[in-house]
Amino acid sequence: MKKSATQRSSANSLRRLSSRLLFVVLAMACYLTWSLPASAQDRTIRGKIVSASGGPVIGASVSVKGGSAGSMTDGEGQFTIRASKGDVLVISSVGFANKEVTVGDEDQVNIELTPAAQEIGEVVVVGYGTQRKEAITGSVASISGARMREVPSANISQALQGRIAGVELSQTSTRPGATMQIRIRGTRSLSADNNPLIVLDGIPFIGSLADLNPNDIKSIEILKDASATAIYGSRGANGVILVTTDKGVRGRSARVNYSGYVGAQKVFAKYPMMNGPEFVKLRAARGQYVNGQDESDDLNTDYQDLFYKTGIVTDQSISLSGGTETGSYNFGAGYYQNQAVIPTQQYTRYSLRGSLEQGVGKHFRFGFTTNNNYNVSEGNQVGIYSILSMTPITSPYNDDGSLKRIIRMASDEQYLLTRDVVERLHDDGQWLNETRGVASYNSVYGEVKAPFLDGLKYRINLGLDYIQSNNGAYTGEGVNNVNATTVSSASIDNRTTYHYTLEHILSFDRTFADKHTVNAVALYSVEQRKYNRSSMSAIDIPADQFQFYNLGRANGQITVDPNNQDYQLWGLMSYMGRVMYSYDNRYMISATIRSDGSSRLAPGHKWHTYPAVSVGWNISNESFMQAVPQINNLKIRAGFGQTSNQAIDPYATLGLLSTRPYNFGPTSYATGLYVTGIPNPSLGWEFSKTWNFGIDFSLFKNRLSGTIEYYITKTEDVLLNLGLPQSSGVSSINSNIGATQNKGFELSLNGTILSDRNGWTWEAGLNFYVNKNKLVSLASGSTRDEGNWWFVGHNINAIFDYKRIGLWANSKDSADGYMNILEPGGTVGMIKVEYTGEYDANGVPLRPIGAQDRQVLDVDPDFQGGFNTLVTYKGFDLGIVGIFRKGGILFSSIHGSSGYLNLLTGRRNNIKVDYWTPDNQNAKYPNPAGPISGDNPKYATTLSYFDASFLKVRTITLGYDFTRSLIKLPNMRMRMYFTVQNPFVMFSPFHKESGLDPETNSYGNENVATTGPISGNPSLLRRLLIVGFNTPSTRNYVVGVNLTF
Repeated sequence: MKKSATQRSSANSLRRLSSRLLFVVLAMACYLTWSLPASAQDRTIRGKIVSASGGPVIGASVSVKGGSAGSMTDGEGQFTIRASKGDVLVISSVGFANKEVTVGDEDQVNIELTPAAQEIGEVVVVGYGTQRKEAITGSVASISGARMREVPSANISQALQGRIAGVELSQTSTRPGATMQIRIRGTRSLSADNNPLIVLDGIPFIGSLADLNPNDIKSIEILKDASATAIYGSRGANGVILVTTDKGVRGRSARVNYSGYVGAQKVFAKYPMMNGPEFVKLRAARGQYVNGQDESDDLNTDYQDLFYKTGIVTDQSISLSGGTETGSYNFGAGYYQNQAVIPTQQYTRYSLRGSLEQGVGKHFRFGFTTNNNYNVSEGNQVGIYSILSMTPITSPYNDDGSLKRIIRMASDEQYLLTRDVVERLHDDGQWLNETRGVASYNSVYGEVKAPFLDGLKYRINLGLDYIQSNNGAYTGEGVNNVNATTVSSASIDNRTTYHYTLEHILSFDRTFADKHTVNAVALYSVEQRKYNRSSMSAIDIPADQFQFYNLGRANGQITVDPNNQDYQLWGLMSYMGRVMYSYDNRYMISATIRSDGSSRLAPGHKWHTYPAVSVGWNISNESFMQAVPQINNLKIRAGFGQTSNQAIDPYATLGLLSTRPYNFGPTSYATGLYVTGIPNPSLGWEFSKTWNFGIDFSLFKNRLSGTIEYYITKTEDVLLNLGLPQSSGVSSINSNIGATQNKGFELSLNGTILSDRNGWTWEAGLNFYVNKNKLVSLASGSTRDEGNWWFVGHNINAIFDYKRIGLWANSKDSADGYMNILEPGGTVGMIKVEYTGEYDANGVPLRPIGAQDRQVLDVDPDFQGGFNTLVTYKGFDLGIVGIFRKGGILFSSIHGSSGYLNLLTGRRNNIKVDYWTPDNQNAKYPNPAGPISGDNPKYATTLSYFDASFLKVRTITLGYDFTRSLIKLPNMRMRMYFTVQNPFVMFSPFHKESGLDPETNSYGNENVATTGPISGNPSLLRRLLIVGFNTPSTRNYVVGVNLTF
């Protein structure tokens, strides 16, 4: 029977399919036949990894390059892994240079790793690329994330304090989540921004360092001189901090890292307020006040004990990282919370991070990085002045044992705040202050290698950032007010920032004839930032349940203050070129030129171009140095560069109109405009010129290494608000006037004192630096600006006040010193200040002391620095990190007139001080019965100034690596540790007298009762850092664990 056409077509299709299946089966059979012998060649490779001294390297990663097999060394440095002949083993460990070893015929291998600090080819991030450490000619300091995390901290700035020479980090607040003020080689500008540029994974970072999880950091590089920072142009005028987060490693199997700690926080020292008997004596010595309704001489209440609680700090982070032959990945999450010693005050942060890099073929690579966080700050409205100022001769309890609502003292009434009261008000929703922030920092890149020219690459970077902050505050009826019927109030403040950066980078990096290394970079970039703020407040909220969520329903006045609304849009366009050349690793030169155009500045002045050049000589690579084996590395370098600063308000060149309401009769209203800022069409760049000279060295088989540097920076055309006469109708105009100078010396030393001697290793580090800051010139040849406390030849942050030289101790001292002339109406025991006027021929002063006797007091220290040491023995490790400072002035507002805690009148409680009495004439503080200026003793401002010297141990850590003993799994490592933070302070006159932490804790206009004669100058107040009545410093006890598997 004949087959139909359809049947014949089906048969043909079946035969073709059978043939194809047969081909696939045969191909698979051939593959299996050929691959089985190869697989059979896989075998177990055993080995041991040791350091240069022969000691085991614990927890080192061992993987097969391009494969999935991986292992980790145990407590003896031993490992096992499956590999074949010809495979390449990749070995990596923190603190050591990566090493690759090809598998041969041996089943046992011994591998020695070189410490990373001694590796000649060590690579350091320098901005828009990397550079071998030995080839760097600018001033670049580096610290690894592991070293930084030796100090458990909420953020990077706290962890960096005292670790790098020339980088001063100062506390601006002791509240949870606060970051520190960063100054790299001093303060340059008078009114523009002095903060360094922060670059996160290659993209300029606009957020707060509090947004970054310290556990995600791989390394931090700090560019300090202009030859290093010029590549970032105007954004790098104050130095640059390059933050590199952890990435995956190509060719390494998946690895999970967990780190976490929990700790208790105790008050470092209570504010030294008088107790009951001491206060009774003070009030009697003054003789001004009688006891109030709630006061009794036999009472003795410590309100600080009723207020503080034990704080809790916890940090948890986990990450997953790994890679393939052509790509890598790293994803992580973190949780941090700090519950302060002040009730309801806390900071919480959730972080989520990811990075992915992937190669496509031989010539293309792309990747992205994302860092995100959500954070909440709570309870920052709760202060401590009221509990410090309440007299100790009162009782907080009624006769029935209940708490009083208010405390009635001799001249004041005070709302009673205790730990229980504050927590109840918070839980009932009657006293709230919350700031919720969301931040997302993202970057994506694509990179193409030119197939026609080895070393030539094009890269495009795109950074997209979003920041949002929402604050809400609510105070219920009568809360924190002596009047129980004071209406409730609420406010909201919302801020949003959008930011993008687009960079086009063309680079060439190649070595010719094994001696000539050329690295060239060309850049074009654009950056734009948009910021918006809106704020409003209201009173008489209908119910506590509304809190701050619907202010439009308020029964009382709703206020939208124009001064609390803001909109800013600015951009920056840049071109940059850099060439670095090295000959035979001996002679290096780097040259940079950059041009920036800023929308902030006036037409005709928007663009500025500045150069930088630096040179270096590796003397140790010269043939004549081979006869000096004690010197392993010796390099001298010098650089010059110019940078600029355009960090002023975006519309400063345009002038400013403000609104003012007018009423015309009882029913007719209008809003008028008036000039509050006049335009300056010639406003241009503030620029700095820097010379830097440095020596890098390592000695005695690299047992001792260090850096010595000297620099001088002169900043010209300083951006400043120039005062105008009252007839102009405005107070000032933004102008380019004046000049400042910073010059200094830096020394960094790192040494290995013991290297695996009978199991003992001891390492130590020290950094020391001096910065001399002064104002060189002001406008129109003027040498002083008393309103801003600026004086030519003195520190930018100088103090202008009387100079206290003691007390008028007794009648003889008063007579011999002409107190009757210098202080008419004065009394024995009052403060004596220095007279600067003239004398007659008999040595008698010609006039009383007055305002003309005020002097300029420089606040900057003589020198400062930090130290660290680490001792290890058979799995145990003991580490210490500290900071020190010599000289300068510490401004303590709690001792002076602005704190209202040292009135010495008995009106309120008083700091415990050694005051003058007829039986105590050698006292430091004045006679309580002496003359008063306002509410304070005359010249009380001079009591604020202390010698700022101190040495502070920041952390002592004892750890143990369980990999040596209990954990035998080859891919697991676990270390536990116990840390004490802020254990003690030495060599501090301030601490010796008060017991308090000698570090600042506030800006000059914060945590004070009054700002006195400088209250009308907010820029001056923000410039000064003080010790005020902020959240107390704490001593922390932390237990943590690091786990890798």
